[in-house]
Parts: sequence; structure tokens; C-alpha cells
Amino acid sequence: MEDEPTMVATAESNVESEVKLLSAINDQYGGVIVDITDPIDPASFLSFLTSSIAHWKLEGKKGVWIKLHIQRVNLVEPAVMNGFWYHHAEPTYLMLVNWIPPSPHTIPANASHRVGIGAFVFNQNREVLVVQEKSGHFQGTGVWKFPTGVVDEGENIYAAAEREVKEETGIDTKFVEVLAFRQSHKSFFEKSDLFFVCLLQALSCDIQKQEQEIEAAQWMPFEEYAAQPFLQNNELLKYMSEICKAKMEGEYSGFSPVTTTSLSGEKSYLYLNSGGAPKRDGEVEL
Repeated sequence: MEDEPTMVATAESNVESEVKLLSAINDQYGGVIVDITDPIDPASFLSFLTSSIAHWKLEGKKGVWIKLHIQRVNLVEPAVMNGFWYHHAEPTYLMLVNWIPPSPHTIPANASHRVGIGAFVFNQNREVLVVQEKSGHFQGTGVWKFPTGVVDEGENIYAAAEREVKEETGIDTKFVEVLAFRQSHKSFFEKSDLFFVCLLQALSCDIQKQEQEIEAAQWMPFEEYAAQPFLQNNELLKYMSEICKAKMEGEYSGFSPVTTTSLSGEKSYLYLNSGGAPKRDGEVEL
């Protein structure tokens, strides 16, 4: 399903039958979307919803989406009584959905992945920026690790990497490329996880660590970082450090962001190995 249009749900009267229906708009897939913002008591809502589903069934509608704003939480129970289930939730609303036809539903699942970044930041002295965290898996272990974080909604991978480094260490950086990424499952609240290892160039050197999350931060010789016992005993982390070393020595190339235009006409980024990529129309070779 694409972006949900805004539509206030009210009771509207069907002149021929005098049956009150919920106001809705058609989606692009043969269904309807109801956006409930105005107050309505649960009993009236249940009556309107029952009549509306019968009406939509006659019209051959398929999926029914109900967007309940947070102030309308009292309407969850009557919706569930009519066969609706939770699809997803955001800070200000809950989305419920139902499938009218007797056939198996084709409603797309909620987002299944969380996207994270790890920032490999280097300087001219062959040192890398590392931190110790106050919470999480590495709390109290003494392990030095790259700055990491989660990509925010609407944020590009390269921007998230630069932001996380700045937030955790105060260091300004310039994104260079994605070195590698890995996928794991059953992670944060049973969601899958995509983690991008990003290479960034340091633009400043004075560390100002974040007090809330970071126990310590420093520039560390790469060899010292890579020699940590925890890293040497973890296959994934060890191999990631070897990739970073190969990049520092000019033996490896990752994926750089190239500006493109998406199907919607908005600016987007395609991450690719630019060294072997075909030249685009109008592109000037530097």
C-alpha cells in the first residue's frame, strides 16, 4: 500500500436506504481507506462500521483500512469485533485492516526490517574512531567498537552514518562508501535487520562524546582495534575488520552513492561500485 491519504471519518447518510455509512476514499487496489479523527461513541461506530462493510461488500471492495488516531483508541474493540486486525502502529495512530472477500487476503505485510549503520571513520594517522557504550550488548565489556545507530524514517544511509558519528563523538565526517552489509533475522521485536558498514572520512579531530550513551571515545591505531580478543573470536566482526583494512590499503572498493531520480520523481541514491559501473548519459568523467 502506498502513502495513506488523509480522510476524516464521519457518518454519512445513504439517501435511498437511510443507512449511515462511514466516509471513505478508494485506494488503488480495490479497497477503501477510513481516517477517523472526529469523536464518535463505540456503539455508533460499531453500527456504522457494520453497515459500511455490508455496503462495501456489495460494491466489490476488498481491503478495508481504518486509521484510528490515538484519541480514538476506544474504537479498537468494535473494529476487532468486525474482523479487523492490527497492521501497524505509529506514535499518533493505529492502523487496522480487514479483508472482505472470502478468498485469502493479498494485503501487504507491515515493514519487516530495521536498518542500521556502523561507521568506520579513519584519519590521516591510520587511526579509527572507536567508542565504548554505556548500555546494550557491549556494556561493561571494555570492547571498543565503531559508532553505530539506526537509520531514521526518511533518512538516507549516508546521512544516518554522518549523523550518528556526530551525535556520539562530536566528529564531523564525510561519507565515502558502503563497504559491506549483512542481514539478520528475529532481531529487534522479531523484525529482520539490515546493517550497513560505512566508510567515512574525518573532517575534525577533537572528540566530544555523548554523555548519555557513550562511556568513552578515542582515536585508536587500527591494528590495536583489530587485535581485540573479542573481535578476533567473532567471525563476522573479524572479517569486517579485514575488509576495512583492505580498504585502507587500497585493495578493496565498496559502494558509493550516486544521485538518481526515483519513480515518484524524488531525488534518491543508488549505491554502486563506481569503478566498474557504466557511464551515465550526461555524466562528466573527472
